[in-house]
Amino acid sequence: MTNRAAIITLAALLVSAAAMPALAQTTPTAPAGTPAPTPAFTGSDLFNLSYAADPQISPDGKRIAYVRMSADVMTDRYRPSIWVIDTATGRQEPLVTGTGSHTSPRWSPDGRRLAYVSTAEGPGAQMFVRWMDSGTTARISGLPDSPSDMAWSADGRRLAYLMRVPGEGPAIGKAPPKPEGATWAEPLQVIDRLQYRNDGAGLARPGTDHLFVVDADGGAPRRLTSGALLLNGPIAWAGDSILASGSRATEWERDPLESEVLAIDVASGAVRELTRRKGPDGAPTVSPDARTIAFLGFDDDGQAYNQAGLYLMNRDGSGVRRVAAGLDRSIDNVQWTGNQLVVGFEEKGHYRLARVSPSGAVTTLPYDLAAPAVGRPYTGGAWSVARDGTLAFTSGSATRPTDVSMARGSTARRLTALNDLWLSGKRLGEVRTLDARAPDGTAVPGWILMPAGYQDGQKVPTILEIHGGPYTSYGPYFSTDYQLFAAAGYAVLFPNVRGSTGYGEAFADGIEKSYPTPNETDLMASVDAAVAAGLADPENLFITGGSGGGLLTAWMTGHTNRFKAAAVQKPVINWTSQALVADGLPLFGRYWLGGMPWEKQAAYWQRSPLSLAGKVMTPTLVIVGGDDLRTPNAEAEQWYGALRLQGVPAMLVKVPGAPHGLDARPSQAAARASAITAWFDRYRTRK
Repeated sequence: MTNRAAIITLAALLVSAAAMPALAQTTPTAPAGTPAPTPAFTGSDLFNLSYAADPQISPDGKRIAYVRMSADVMTDRYRPSIWVIDTATGRQEPLVTGTGSHTSPRWSPDGRRLAYVSTAEGPGAQMFVRWMDSGTTARISGLPDSPSDMAWSADGRRLAYLMRVPGEGPAIGKAPPKPEGATWAEPLQVIDRLQYRNDGAGLARPGTDHLFVVDADGGAPRRLTSGALLLNGPIAWAGDSILASGSRATEWERDPLESEVLAIDVASGAVRELTRRKGPDGAPTVSPDARTIAFLGFDDDGQAYNQAGLYLMNRDGSGVRRVAAGLDRSIDNVQWTGNQLVVGFEEKGHYRLARVSPSGAVTTLPYDLAAPAVGRPYTGGAWSVARDGTLAFTSGSATRPTDVSMARGSTARRLTALNDLWLSGKRLGEVRTLDARAPDGTAVPGWILMPAGYQDGQKVPTILEIHGGPYTSYGPYFSTDYQLFAAAGYAVLFPNVRGSTGYGEAFADGIEKSYPTPNETDLMASVDAAVAAGLADPENLFITGGSGGGLLTAWMTGHTNRFKAAAVQKPVINWTSQALVADGLPLFGRYWLGGMPWEKQAAYWQRSPLSLAGKVMTPTLVIVGGDDLRTPNAEAEQWYGALRLQGVPAMLVKVPGAPHGLDARPSQAAARASAITAWFDRYRTRK
């Protein structure tokens, strides 16, 4: 878990993981024998999409290195390649492509070299440095495990990074002596960690991340930290120290949000805490004059959601002060440019940037960023800033995945058009704003994507699609799921109900210790607004959602029979089993339910969709990743079993090998969307 992730872990724990599909070959190819393209958006189109991620602008603002993500039809995966754009001309060229995964481009302070991580020379990821003037590349590491969170020293001589150091792990008992040549079963698995497995990674391997430094010209790395210290990135150099976040507490597993900004002395490896409070502090970044540290954090008050604020302190940890406290948004990224800061945050279904002075004055910038993902339209954005304030960021729209854009002053310019040629030949659904108001007067913002060729006055079969999290948000951005639904003749309604982020602390706290209530009233208000606007056919309403949205889909079918059919994706069904089996073991009971199952069993049951199973009559498709550890298979299986025992039409679909994020393999993403539309088609009234 990175430091920034530690700060927002609770916010997005049940999000439909934009576990970003890994990126791409330079040019997507279609399989042999592919028929001529149709104007309709189809599952095959997922293999023709690319999108931009991780744009890193050079210190002088003249070049942008970014990761291009494109689907490889032969391996059914997204693969990463690194490209470079000249910001003056817009000309781009491939830098690191071909076999392997190529990620994490990071400019040296003088902008003459680019470090990156690649698997080009074998299955393991290694660190490389490219000299940009000559085009020469050198591998500078021979690591036993994948490095993360690379950071250049200010003089460009060294690179710091985090890497897991294996541990021995617990042992108990032993098998008898094994005869020579015998083939025996695998040894016992012995577990003594609280957080013993992680979605997408499986059982946690013994060991912890430690801090290393290596010369930028190559050579043997030196490990700076040791022991049971918990370290998270991102990391930053501060003179003769390196900053990270982490915890030195022996019981850190039981306090998953607890972290401090740490300073690790490069010469001695001594670790010093620069912050001291209950709550997560992290994402440290150092001012150009090396005198001030900016970081993000909040006071842990036991709530399920807290907005991260911006703090400044002197380099020695003194003079901690919060700045821009009046910005009622959660800041998830901060970077210095000159003596000012740039911060990023969600803003009413969009992702925005703002300049913040050390005194706390906030100037919001007019640029609209987009999240580098294609499955569903979550808000977000990737960005970086040059010394002169020039910005590089990911941008997109409801009809285009992310490209790279740049901005100087008030002028923004899109530099890439990765999908314009292919998607210009497709008939895509278009998004309209559709806000609603709950019975208690609470505003429920939202959007509806109408099928291509929609004519005003038509009433269209409509899918209510609910975001996960629950502390995340949707926006008017590209979604392969939505375009596939629209191509099948459905409108897609996607509101941001209470609990959604980007609308201020009070709106997000609207579900504190009551989730999933009052979301049922918010969701139906949005549906009623779509019907009242003459867009949704009231006799053809459907419902789906993943993760937290899967929970709400099941919950809604226990409260109403207005939906003709439902698709419950990777849900929470029983809070008792979820809290004791999911990979968020230290989080759910303590922060979301306000206690342990044996302490608050009535509350656990009251807030579990399983308590409503006896009321459900809606035909339901249940979908879950075969390797999901965030909302484990038993959650989906409980719902499927409960419905079948009552005679409710139901079908269980498992996505083989998939963790909580179901979009990593394009073929599976397309098949899942096809299964949902096929299920809804069974119960759709044709007119």
